[in-house]
Parts: sequence; C-alpha cells; structure tokens
Amino acid sequence: MSLSNQLKNHHLMWRAGFGPSVEQLGDLDRTNPAQLYKALLKGSLKKPINIDVADDYLKGLFMGFEEVGRQQKKELTPEQKKMVQQKQREGVRSLNLAWLREFVVTDAQLREKFAFFWHGHFACRNLNVFYQQGLLDVIRRNALGNFRDLLMEVSKSAAMLNFLNNQQNRKDHPNENFAREVMELFTLGRGNYEEQDVKEAARAFTGWGSNVQGEFMFRKFQHDTGNKTVLGSTGNFSGEDVLDILLAQKQTARHIVQKAYRFFVNEIVDTEKTDWLAERFYHSGYDISKLAEDIFTSDWFFEEKNIGVKIKSPVELLAGIQRMLPLRIENEESLIFLQKALGQILFYPPNVAGWPGGKTWIDSSTLMLRMRIPQLLNEADELNVRAKEDDDQTMGRNEGDQMMQRMAKRAGIRAVIDWQLYVKHYEKTGKDNLLASIVRQLLLADSRISGELITQFSNTNSRDNFIKSVTLQLMSTPEYQLC
Repeated sequence: MSLSNQLKNHHLMWRAGFGPSVEQLGDLDRTNPAQLYKALLKGSLKKPINIDVADDYLKGLFMGFEEVGRQQKKELTPEQKKMVQQKQREGVRSLNLAWLREFVVTDAQLREKFAFFWHGHFACRNLNVFYQQGLLDVIRRNALGNFRDLLMEVSKSAAMLNFLNNQQNRKDHPNENFAREVMELFTLGRGNYEEQDVKEAARAFTGWGSNVQGEFMFRKFQHDTGNKTVLGSTGNFSGEDVLDILLAQKQTARHIVQKAYRFFVNEIVDTEKTDWLAERFYHSGYDISKLAEDIFTSDWFFEEKNIGVKIKSPVELLAGIQRMLPLRIENEESLIFLQKALGQILFYPPNVAGWPGGKTWIDSSTLMLRMRIPQLLNEADELNVRAKEDDDQTMGRNEGDQMMQRMAKRAGIRAVIDWQLYVKHYEKTGKDNLLASIVRQLLLADSRISGELITQFSNTNSRDNFIKSVTLQLMSTPEYQLC
C-alpha cells in the first residue's frame, strides 16, 4: 500500500526528532520526506550554544584555579558542604529542564535527537553540574559529527572519568572499570573481547583524570609506560591508542549501528540492513551524519512494519506533547517528577548501560499515568502517583530530592495550553472530515478506536471545544504511546 507524505513525514519527525510541532502540521502533506530530511539536517548544522545553568555560588568555588578550589573545598564548614550539595542537585535538575525545553523549541531536532541517543549510549550519572554540563556540551557538539571525535572527548570528560572510577586508575594499581565499559558499552559490545584485553587496556588509561574545573589531565607519573597487548596488537599504548584499536574493529561499527537501528528504526533488528549500514559507517570513517542520512532516506525506513511500532520513551512523550500543544508550565519541577514516575530522568540513567527502552517503558502503573498526562496538563489536578524506586540510592535520591518530589506532587503541573495555532490548523477542514483529520495528525499506530466513542466523550458545544477535547482524548489512548 502506498503511504501518504503526511504519514511518512509524521514518522520521520518522531524518529529524527521529538515529533512534529504545531507550526509544521500544514507542511506535512505538502513536503516530501527527502525535502523534510534536508530541512532537518540544515537546521541542525549550526554549533549548539552551551547550556550553562550552574549557580554563581558554585562557580565561585569550582571555576577558579585548581589549587584554590581544593583549598576552599577543604575549608568548607558542614553547613557550606550541605549548601554545595543542595546547589549541585538543583543545578542538575535545572540542566534537565533546560535540555528538555530545547527538545521542545529547537529547530535542530535532528541534532538533539541524536544527542539524546548518545546520552543513553554514554550513560553517566554525576552530581557535579559542571561535569554534567561539560559532557552534555561534548555530546551535543559531536552528535552529528565523527564518532571517533565523540568517543575521544567523552572518554576524556570529567563526568565519565569520575563516574567510571578512572581517577583511581594508576600505574601498578590499575582500575579496570573504565576500560571495561569503553569496550562493553561504548565500542565492541559484550562478548567481543577477552578479560585480558580489559586488563591491558586499563593499563593504557592509567593517569587519565580531571581537575576541579573538569578539564582533562594526563598525570604522566601515574601512567604505565610498559608494553600492552590489546586485541592482538602489542605496543607501549596510550589511552588514545587503545580507542583507535577499538575503532579499527568493524565490530565497533556493527555494535553502534545495531543500537542506532533499535533506537531510530525498530526494536527488532534486521541484520541485512544493519550489516549494510555498519559497512558504510565503518568506511565513512565513522561519519554520524552519513549514518543518519543512510537511515532516514532509505526506502525501508518508511516501510509499514517500522511505523507506529516503537514505544515512546517518557522524555519523547513529554517533549512531543509540548511540541504539538505549546504549554506554559508554572511548576516545571513537576516535569522531573513525571520523568521519575515514568522511569526516565535525564542525567540519571538507571545504570552504566543506560535505559533498556522498548517494552520496559510500560507496566500497569506507567501506562495509566501516561494516559493521564494530557488531562493533567489541561486541568488543575494533583499528581497522585508514586514515583518509581531508583536502583542506585547513592546518586542524589536523598531527602532533598524526595522533598522536591513531594512538592511537585502536591502542586500539580499547573499548565496553560496555547490552543490558538492548533485549532487554527483545522479551520478549513470540513465537519465530516474533522475527526479523521485529527486522528491522522496524532496517531501513527493502526487505530481501532471507535469514532463514535471518541465523539461521545468529547465536548460538542462548539467546533473549537470539539477539536480540543478530541485531541486530549486521542493523546490519552494507548495508540498515542507509539511512534
């Protein structure tokens, strides 16, 4: 069956971005997918502006000379230490909300969607807001660039080096954690290296660390200068050498591409397609923008089996609703509470492997909450739900965060929807086609929803109220959870 441009473009906007914005609705029919992809790429080529939300108090402590910073930190009173911890938590929450807003408003949808993908691939939890800001900047700048550059910069970031304990990786006392995750998660994938490779690679990364400001530091007197053998190659390897050895393996390209395919195309991997993508990705020198083009301009990307079959992640769901229905949210903390309740908090991956995605997003409680969100946004209602438990109690899930969650829960979302542009989009749509038109704009999955049932529970007092109520009803269906 031939698919319409509207359906293809709707599919493309959800996979290469965070869903269509209300401003784009009129163009989805008129533009072909190739033109839309070019526009997405063009909008994402400009260098992103670094997101800086750090408190001035913290900057005074941590952004000076390293030795001064160390002295200040030693001299902090217990009250000051508590203040620093509180401001660090607040900083990471502010970073979360600032990046989520970027997903909603930016024209650089392709770049931010790839950055979101890399955020899960290079999963990192760190309560230092400067370190998190630095890692996010690296990911966003390199999101569509070269994977080698991205891997090198992420591996030298203070956030990752501290999260994976490489600050403790020293000559004669190697710590293998960083080297293991670089192989298992960032490059080759589990089962494609030996335990001895990890041990030898760890020696190559000795001396890698960072200063208080988050700048990479190579402490040469802590580095093991002996020969190492990694994946069959022997030499006096540095950490950079090991990363290049890993990149020289075609398995690295296969691992990245298979993960990208599950994220952007379909949870069920088509090995014929991923082998083709991996070969091209490898021979392009790991050019991410060419990988994106190969995915989003291929005929198979628009096959029916790939449309409306992925469960939206919590962040995708929250961003997508706001792109379609522009909101003014008074209580932004409620968005973090919703992320926690749904199982995905930006900058708090559940573990070093990131979020597993797929069907893990849905259980009886999260599905019901997902389907309530549109009504919560439209009405003053208490967030009477319980957030998911965190599997790592040491990363800020303390009294301060619990207090924030209680406040957000009591206060509700307090959102005001700007319906003007959305309602205006349907002004030329005839009454008989109105319901079907709204369904086409909102649902990608094959819907068996009864039009009569939707109409029955909608406000028919006026045309505008009908459009608004039908939209909220459709956003509250299981089908809207899919893209």
